[in-house]
Amino acid sequence: MAESTELTKNQRLVFDALNKAQAPLSAYSLLDQLRDDGFRAPLQVYRALEKLQQFGMVHRLESLNAFVACAHPHDHRHGLMAFAICDACGQVTEFSDEAIESRLGVWARDSGFHAEKTTIEIRGNCAACHTH
Repeated sequence: MAESTELTKNQRLVFDALNKAQAPLSAYSLLDQLRDDGFRAPLQVYRALEKLQQFGMVHRLESLNAFVACAHPHDHRHGLMAFAICDACGQVTEFSDEAIESRLGVWARDSGFHAEKTTIEIRGNCAACHTH
């Protein structure tokens, strides 16, 4: 996030809710959580989420249609965003891997494809859930 970026009240409330969450939250889950803070319509949540995504503070997990706070808000050097999602407990681990990013970059260049965003979601069980 740019240092000079000031968040609106709604953006701050949505970000704080995601930052405290133990698992990804849908826009409607956020709306339910934030009703006492003045949120009345899904559009309020979606507007805040859109801006937070633009600021690099929040990521959308496509396979879950849910959102998480960015684990590395000041480290967006990587063009690849990757997430390991535990289907049992809902834990999401954000990571980057330079080897995968490089290989995908080579493919894109060789194919003449101009990637704007690369997101990988790995679904399965985390170490803690796998051992149970």
